[in-house]
Amino acid sequence: MPGKGALGQCFRVVAVYTGTVIGAGFASGQEILQFFIVFGSRGLWGAVLATVLFGLLGLFLMKLVMTLRTTSYAQLLPPLMGHRLAGLVDLLSLAMLPGGLAVMLAGSGAVFQEQFGLAPAGGVMLAAIITALVILFGLEGVLLANMILVPVKLLAIGLVCLFALLLHGISLPSGEQLVRPVTGFPHWAWFSLLYVSYNLVVPVAVLSSLGRSLEKRPAVLGGLVGGLVLGATAGLITLAGLAHYPQITGYQVPILLLAGFLGETWRHALGGLIWLAIITTAIADAHGFASRLAPGGGWRYRAVGLATIICALPLAKMDFSRLVQLLYPLFGYAGLIILVALLLAPFRLKWITRCQIF
Repeated sequence: MPGKGALGQCFRVVAVYTGTVIGAGFASGQEILQFFIVFGSRGLWGAVLATVLFGLLGLFLMKLVMTLRTTSYAQLLPPLMGHRLAGLVDLLSLAMLPGGLAVMLAGSGAVFQEQFGLAPAGGVMLAAIITALVILFGLEGVLLANMILVPVKLLAIGLVCLFALLLHGISLPSGEQLVRPVTGFPHWAWFSLLYVSYNLVVPVAVLSSLGRSLEKRPAVLGGLVGGLVLGATAGLITLAGLAHYPQITGYQVPILLLAGFLGETWRHALGGLIWLAIITTAIADAHGFASRLAPGGGWRYRAVGLATIICALPLAKMDFSRLVQLLYPLFGYAGLIILVALLLAPFRLKWITRCQIF
């Protein structure tokens, strides 16, 4: 893809990286509430730590991907962490990605029912059809979908948080107001680390498929910038949430509280935003799984992707409370392994130190 310009390639990586992380939990503000806001002003330090980690990990990941020229995470994991750990993470990812897809399809149905008063089956099918269409266009379809949808999500979240801050002002809660104690364990730094690791599995699965599609410098820069954008967005939501603490803790979708200050139109628009976040995550799950089993792309990639979506449809009609309880800790454990391996990669792999990033 050299002919499409370095800036365009960098933006593609930024869009894919942020698009795979900004799912329904991020866009709704619920993840940010649980991992950062409940720690008060220390949650801002957690957001800073997450920004640094997202940026470094994105940089290290894309450097490895471009150096190895990978087309799936199966080619990335062994040199990163050894064959035994790579096998374990591979098995976890093979279980989690289609499961995560089913959860996203079910989430689409829930948004249709709760936000728009429509039948949940319609939301499930529409999300499945859009995901299938993107997969049929292959890697280019995944990249294009993220380049269109991600800026919309980021702009909407940013505007809501900025207007909420302008209307209310910046204020931080006192220690007595906090729902969770900020002393002892659990610690804000540990929750920040868990948040990054929890959100690392899907980006690794998707970004590792770009090794033969981009030039090295813009790809690595995109990994760094994408991570910084993620952290900055999390920090902005944290700051806006802290200005409306503790009432924000009573909301399942905290960002709707912030949007409510701007009127009902913004609240309805946020319902659409959360749905877009679900779609981009569903696309990432389907693409990550298909690119693992069919790294060469082509008809096999499309067949695997479509089969995965079809198999996920019956699961999307089930009660997913137990499934989510199982999948999300697995994401966290697998992500911790990948996080540590990526941070150690510059010291463990000698050839990395011989490569110039810029």
